[in-house]
Amino acid sequence: MSKQFRQIFGPYKEMSVRYDRNQEAIWCYFKPLRSPCFSPLMLGEARQIQKSIINYFESGTEQDKFPIKYLVLASQSPGVFNLGGDLSLLVNLIEHGNRDQLIDYATGCVEFFYLNSINLDLPLTTISFVEGAALSGGLESAISCNYLIAEKHSQMGLPEIRYNLFPGMGGYSFLARKLGMVRAEQIITSGKVHSGPKLFKLGLIDILAESGKGYEAVDCFIRKHRRAANGLRAIQVVKQQYNPLIYQELIDIAKIWVDTALKLDRNDLKHMARFVYAQSRGGITTKQRPQGGHLVRTRQDRRIHRPETTFPLVDNNGNSILYERRKIFDRRAVEIMQVSN
Repeated sequence: MSKQFRQIFGPYKEMSVRYDRNQEAIWCYFKPLRSPCFSPLMLGEARQIQKSIINYFESGTEQDKFPIKYLVLASQSPGVFNLGGDLSLLVNLIEHGNRDQLIDYATGCVEFFYLNSINLDLPLTTISFVEGAALSGGLESAISCNYLIAEKHSQMGLPEIRYNLFPGMGGYSFLARKLGMVRAEQIITSGKVHSGPKLFKLGLIDILAESGKGYEAVDCFIRKHRRAANGLRAIQVVKQQYNPLIYQELIDIAKIWVDTALKLDRNDLKHMARFVYAQSRGGITTKQRPQGGHLVRTRQDRRIHRPETTFPLVDNNGNSILYERRKIFDRRAVEIMQVSN
């Protein structure tokens, strides 16, 4: 195994990577240490994975032994794909008027999403696999890929308008190219979070799987795609030629987003803080998960039996844990992230 191939796999703290030889696919999982959102660390690691894959192709070593034809973006957070930007960080930067750091953060998002959209400028196909909530930048990352596969219980939306902002890391550009400008603006200006079936009907989701059957849907898609991969990838190139997404377009819009964010007043930031709370709680409850309980974290974990934990217990930091906090129903988080029909 070459050094270039090993570098794709880390080590990472907020991302996890595995290679599926049968699918010829690299699976990249979001693995947040705290809130399931794009922390600067997660963004940096996600971009490093992309760069490592590009370096592997450029090295020309072991391509026959370890071919990479697909890049799948997924999540290890049960019930959540990604809830978007690191709002606690953004609120702090806005309050202090730190334009330079806001631009740096927005640029990091744009670079990650843009490379997904052009399939890293490599002969591979990018796929996003959504098993739960994908909001704001989480949805932008999902629709930046060539194909979006989601389970029926998934919830997606761009709620930024609720705190007087807009999705500035490619949301308009990606939506308008896939659904048209009118439909894109309707989704953005409504601020609603939509169900998987509704977005499938609109054409935003390419494949809608039954809850708990998403992995099988991804595997089936890859097997079918491989039969005509040469022609389908050529069509993808033609699509990018016909209606190209220019990197500078995304950067210019991101700068508009920064200028707009710096104009938010105290009341707007107060509303934004409510979403910070929802992010910290995950923005979803067990009532919104598929039947049968918890979602598995990754394909590797499906064989692992997790014994029941008894409380109280003491964690690694010596703190006493009195109850299972992850199973608590949190009404406020649900109200903030509630699905709107």
